[in-house]
Amino acid sequence: MLTVDRERIEGAEGPMGVTPSLDFDSVRLVEVSRHFGRRRAVSRVSIEARRGDLLGLLGPNGAGKSTLIGVLATLVQPTSGEVRYGGHFARELGPPLRRQIGLLAHELHLYTELSARQNLTFFSKMYGLDPRSTVEPALERAGLADRADDDVAGFSRGMRQRLALERALLHTPRLVLFDEPFTGLDDNAVGLVSARLRRLAADGAIVVLATHDLDLAEGLVTRVAVVQS
Repeated sequence: MLTVDRERIEGAEGPMGVTPSLDFDSVRLVEVSRHFGRRRAVSRVSIEARRGDLLGLLGPNGAGKSTLIGVLATLVQPTSGEVRYGGHFARELGPPLRRQIGLLAHELHLYTELSARQNLTFFSKMYGLDPRSTVEPALERAGLADRADDDVAGFSRGMRQRLALERALLHTPRLVLFDEPFTGLDDNAVGLVSARLRRLAADGAIVVLATHDLDLAEGLVTRVAVVQS
């Protein structure tokens, strides 16, 4: 497990390696398949999402939703087919593309031995941002300003989920990917996360949400793609 030094997080200065970015208004899967050995995870999937969309990838567990999220995040290489970001293929873009992607997966990627503020400070610097302008607004949006200096180990699942969501959005990505973001949340936390997703789409992000919970998706997503096992 990666260990993070509290003093280095609090004392470090300046952004860490800003990388040029690009922009795009749509993302498109074209006949994408992914096989893991003999197991077929997804086969010949074609989906398009545009700026302002809140696209729901709906289907049962094991249908391949997480694989598609991984493909869109450039973490999983398709066995066949293409992924296009605007007018470009994923293979052409590299690191500048990844600066425009935000991902909230099952693993929240938070350091529980650090406070909420320290977590966001660390990730701000990883993104090449100035924590002085990013951390406090993110804590406010997460509803955690009054718990900013408490260790994440003492947070509820809902608090951790909101913090991880803001961690994934620090760099204002164009494409935002969520894999079962409502797992383990109570009704209040579901409402807060849903409102944040709607606001992202309204602000012009491309939002893709993978879930097996049709009740939660209803009234939230603006477009639907059904993924069958």
